[in-house]
Amino acid sequence: MKPDETEQKQASRGKALDAALSQIEKQFGKGAVMKLGQKEAAVAEVIPTGALSLDMALGIGGIPK
Repeated sequence: MKPDETEQKQASRGKALDAALSQIEKQFGKGAVMKLGQKEAAVAEVIPTGALSLDMALGIGGIPK
């Protein structure tokens, strides 16, 4: 495969990935899918369990509302 063909193939894969991600976000909302290494944290309201160790294990400080 020539270098130009490889670059074109990568570009078309990138466009297809972006199209798929935008379709998923449109259907299920922002944050439904994230790229690996993306650092956007979702803000969620939580109800504390009263057990600090359980809240920490859940990772968000309690049970989501």
